[in-house]
Amino acid sequence: MLRIAVVGAGIAGLACARSLRNAGHAVRVFEKSRGAGGRMSTRRTDHGSYDHGAQYFTARDPLFRAAVDQWLAQGLVAPYAGRIVRLEQGEVIPLSHPEQRYVATPGMTAVCRALSADLEIDFECQITAVTPGESGWRLSWEEGGDSGFDAVVLAIPAAQASPLCVAVPDLAVQLRQGGHEPCWAAMVRYEAPLPLEFDAAFVESDVIGWVMRDASRPGRVPGERWVLHANAEWSKAHLENSAETVAPLLMDAFCAAAGFDAEAVEFRAHRWRFALSRGLNAGSFWHAGRRIGACGDWCADGRIEGAYLSGTGLAAKLRSAL
Repeated sequence: MLRIAVVGAGIAGLACARSLRNAGHAVRVFEKSRGAGGRMSTRRTDHGSYDHGAQYFTARDPLFRAAVDQWLAQGLVAPYAGRIVRLEQGEVIPLSHPEQRYVATPGMTAVCRALSADLEIDFECQITAVTPGESGWRLSWEEGGDSGFDAVVLAIPAAQASPLCVAVPDLAVQLRQGGHEPCWAAMVRYEAPLPLEFDAAFVESDVIGWVMRDASRPGRVPGERWVLHANAEWSKAHLENSAETVAPLLMDAFCAAAGFDAEAVEFRAHRWRFALSRGLNAGSFWHAGRRIGACGDWCADGRIEGAYLSGTGLAAKLRSAL
């Protein structure tokens, strides 16, 4: 049994940690946020919740489909049958080849909560350094603590992972190839249902890239709650704007793109600095000699499925190497 540190409690890190824990290793997870899930996060309010990051996923790989089948049996996920369209210059265009989509229930965090069960996780703990130790690695965090481990997994965005790999220059170079685009998200509630012929839409506009009626998915509290995602270009241009100024801009763009006029009764915005991944299609990275590696959606294809397979794939590499 070896001591393994996993930095990051998104689905990639949790899938990796769970697999290593099931193999009998002592795993400790470090997460800078207050809870698990990463971009599979849920914002709760007095009038229902918003999945303001990832809002659905697909399953194509047989290994991931097997995991999804297990989650379906456990009631953690459900098929999504909402009306998804393309919205181009006010015209609603049905998707020509829709594929089966799934959502976690009652919020997108449900899968990550299940994966994190019984794991040792330090929340609100940001790792500041990963340095060589006597028998492996020492991790240091903001509060001044540190601890030793035999192996390290970095399940965080490439821009955050590569600086922690300075002791392994060739791995750091590989990780710097990865990247993310930002995304501003708005969470908007209306008093009455909007007069729209869709539940979610890929939007062609200068501002908006995606919108979804939150309650159109199974397991959600009823209500006219919408999540609006700005496209990457607009998000980059307004990256340092305040949430208070961004939310009204996204709402106005939504009204213009969908052709309706309604006043929101509640709205807020959230900046995802590392959101849309280009995807390196490498699966994961592992330096066997130094026992350190990285996983995440950006290592794979940028999707939730890719993140999960990246985490379980890296765990398989560790089990083989260790």
